[in-house]
Amino acid sequence: MSKFNKSSKIGEIVALFPKAADLFMEYKIDFCCGGNRPLSEAVEDSRVDVDKVVEELNKLYEDFKNESSKDRDWNKAPLDELVEHIINTHHGYLWDELPRLSQLSTTILKVHGEHHPELFKVHRLFSSLKAELEEHLTKEEALQYPAIREYVKTKSQEDLKKAIDIIDELEEEHSNAGDILKELRIVTKDYEIPDDVCPTFELVYQKLQEVEKDLFQHIHLENNILFPRLRKLLED
Repeated sequence: MSKFNKSSKIGEIVALFPKAADLFMEYKIDFCCGGNRPLSEAVEDSRVDVDKVVEELNKLYEDFKNESSKDRDWNKAPLDELVEHIINTHHGYLWDELPRLSQLSTTILKVHGEHHPELFKVHRLFSSLKAELEEHLTKEEALQYPAIREYVKTKSQEDLKKAIDIIDELEEEHSNAGDILKELRIVTKDYEIPDDVCPTFELVYQKLQEVEKDLFQHIHLENNILFPRLRKLLED
């Protein structure tokens, strides 16, 4: 019997089977901000055959079950361990990469902007994304994550409520970042490299795609795992 079907919610699929994220990325299926959608709805934007995706997904899952896997089950890991993983893996990456990519995007705009006017939109969109993410990361590190750590220590409902009160705001910011990433793909024609550009231009497009992939994983861990776990604790 197949594990997943057209009605399976994509966020729950990736939470249960993290390797599904690679397949969704390949087909440009948003599994982070749109995690509550069934697979049949999620594939509409990417214009792929849902039956094909379901078939590939279940085959990957069967292969996964037959292999030894070291993937951490973040649905069961302690909350403070999940938070540290997000900070060390995803926040750390963004804090390092965003300033570098900002400088590089400015460089290629100056060099290639005359012949590639789309770079003005790329620069504007990335600048918006950078500002949005830096404020977002700071908000999580200064407000939500300390409350989660305190809750783990105290089991205080007050600490838990502090961690939960900011979730709606954080989810909206995730959606805003996701929208910018989608617009960047449109403007760059899925990061198509023109024939007359330098290696720095190629590097910027490569790094933008790396940021997108990392951010999708980052948002998935929060929207589809961390936030639901916190909400469930308040209900229990």
